[in-house]
Amino acid sequence: MAEEKIYEALANYMDQGVMGTPVSPALLEILTILFPPEEAEMALKLPMQNQSLSDLKALFPEKGDALEAMLDRMVRRGTVFTSRKPGQEPKYRLFPSVVGWSETPFWAGKDTEAVRKLARLWLRYREEAFGAELARGMPVMRVVPVEKSLRDSRQILPFDVLRPKVEATSFRAVAHCPCRQMKRYVGEGCDHSTENCLHFGSMARYMVDQGMAREITVDETMDILGAAHQEGLVHTVDNLEGHMGTICNCCGCACLFLDTQKKMGLRTISSSNYVAAVGEETCVGCGTCEQRCPMDAIAVGDEGVATVNAELCIGCGVCTPTCEVEAVRLVQRAEVAPPPDPGEFLARRWKH
Repeated sequence: MAEEKIYEALANYMDQGVMGTPVSPALLEILTILFPPEEAEMALKLPMQNQSLSDLKALFPEKGDALEAMLDRMVRRGTVFTSRKPGQEPKYRLFPSVVGWSETPFWAGKDTEAVRKLARLWLRYREEAFGAELARGMPVMRVVPVEKSLRDSRQILPFDVLRPKVEATSFRAVAHCPCRQMKRYVGEGCDHSTENCLHFGSMARYMVDQGMAREITVDETMDILGAAHQEGLVHTVDNLEGHMGTICNCCGCACLFLDTQKKMGLRTISSSNYVAAVGEETCVGCGTCEQRCPMDAIAVGDEGVATVNAELCIGCGVCTPTCEVEAVRLVQRAEVAPPPDPGEFLARRWKH
């Protein structure tokens, strides 16, 4: 197969996943950076579900004893996931774009020529095709609402919801935010911190094993979440009932999901079941909530009172902790939508 056709075929193969990869010029350039030709050809046959090394040897008999070394190179490159349990042979699967090879080059926080080139290409790809893919069917991420008063540390909808979920995870890791790094590499970065991309379970182990992240404790995880909230970052998790593999701490200036929703008018993230509300009698019009809002959903009007655009508000609670007079709070939306169960999610995301 001609080299250019290999990458088109690989893009089409990966486009069948829950998070697809519509073919575009930027995507083809991304794939050529991440997949050398021989690895691209092998990726065309690699399953997207975990397979044992024995099963893969049967799938690729022509690779012989070289197969495991080749798979491990792809693991280190961040295009293949692996998990290894004591006493069992390793398992491998091809990564999708998200969570996968869109992030693996950036998680370690290393500034290289390759990641700078990938940053430009990913932002181009969003405009060409990936923004629409993020919004297809059902968003893959949803907002976790948090409301907290800094003056008395009163927590209304906050970490008491997340802590049991974090405690239930088998392994925890923190990496650098790919989105903020991409924007910085093209000269559009913000001042928000980056080492607050949280992952759990087998993905977290993979990231630590490959030098892409560092292991953290439950308390360290909660400290990172608390600092992110005070910094004005939005907690987002997998949009799937009963599952939490990731907690992103997102800003409106760089986040692939939030920034795309703002700039392209696409619904790329599921809002929480809450919306910000301002008490007109107590609001002093200081504008802090307007400055902190990641979605430009709050503005101080001519009368010196902040107002909320409920259509733009994602119900994150970022506006609440720095309101000195506690005039802004979260209230439940009139219509409440729980996270989808796996069957509903897959039915709306899977490409047929």
